[in-house]
Amino acid sequence: MKVLIYRYGSICEPDIIATFKKMDFDVIEYDREITHKKDEPSLSVKLLSDFLQDHEADFVFSINFFPYVSEVCRIYHLRYLSWIVDAPVMELYSKSITNECNRVFLFDRALYNDIHPFNEKCVFHLPLAARTEDSDHLIESASRADIDRFSHEVAFVGSLYSEKCPYDRAKKIPEETAGYLQGIMEAQVRVYGYYFIEDLISDKIVEDFKSGIEGFYTYPAESFLTDKRTLSQLYIGNKVTAMERDLTFRTLSENFNTSIYTASDTSAYPHIHNMGLAKTLTEMPLIFHYSKININTTSKPIRTGLPLRIFDILSCGGFCLSNYQEEIPELLVPDEDIVMYGSMEELVDKCAYYLEHDDLRREIAINGYRKLKENYSYEKQLEKLLLTAYSF
Repeated sequence: MKVLIYRYGSICEPDIIATFKKMDFDVIEYDREITHKKDEPSLSVKLLSDFLQDHEADFVFSINFFPYVSEVCRIYHLRYLSWIVDAPVMELYSKSITNECNRVFLFDRALYNDIHPFNEKCVFHLPLAARTEDSDHLIESASRADIDRFSHEVAFVGSLYSEKCPYDRAKKIPEETAGYLQGIMEAQVRVYGYYFIEDLISDKIVEDFKSGIEGFYTYPAESFLTDKRTLSQLYIGNKVTAMERDLTFRTLSENFNTSIYTASDTSAYPHIHNMGLAKTLTEMPLIFHYSKININTTSKPIRTGLPLRIFDILSCGGFCLSNYQEEIPELLVPDEDIVMYGSMEELVDKCAYYLEHDDLRREIAINGYRKLKENYSYEKQLEKLLLTAYSF
């Protein structure tokens, strides 16, 4: 079979392409969006249509969901398979989600519960995955200098979200509303396993916020998206993530030798070691493997599922200490494959414990690696995806 991979630059795409090829698919890559992010929708439709006329494919696949790709596939009577790896993905609320050609796979069950009613036959829940082949080779061939460079006591790779907060553009929110939102956000920072923000914002709160910000996000076409959901997920969700990461890494750096690889501003953390950006393919696997403790702090819009970072860490044989997520115990055995925390106090206690118990920490890292390789490789998850997509 021939699969057309619609590419936009996701870090998952190379592994997906390699896995499809390993499964003996003929892979055709359409990569215009990687270098042309601002094409008008009409041009995007035309160019993809022209490409499909010149390149015969049995189905189209993408990481995340692109409404115009769905519309083109509807016209060409092609199945459009998409695997969602991020949150929020506002395009999921487009009316194009209802197209019968779609086979949409969501890694987060809470997000699945939101989207499934729009197209009950064609929307599914599927956790994420990782490949181990490339990282295995990289780790096996690491030099002594590489090992020394990328070995840390407590490590984190990613953004602190301080630069990803559209919430901060709101300058004129009524004082009472601003105080209320600050209060519920501070409460949400300390609660793991339940995202309650949308339940606590009224229509008046939404209107007050919209009145205090220029350019409140509105989906450009007909959609199921509500302003309340936009405020909860896009604005407040990212803000709470930034607040939580501020607290997390301030706490960690004051108690442990903590290194983070990030482009975020860390000048407010005098005890932290900012190592700059890490190269995804050649450095991140070494960091995950050789660091004693790798921290996963899940973005708040990911309400129940396992983020890609957990799979990344486990695929490199790294020890992962993650915030509690509802779906983790469904996929992994806590304290055998992965370790979770539910508060800052528990995070500090568990960091201290596992830094003192090397043998147990290494055993958990090995278990997590084996569990991922046996159950959540890209090959196994794509097999599930394809069987489901072609089951009717």
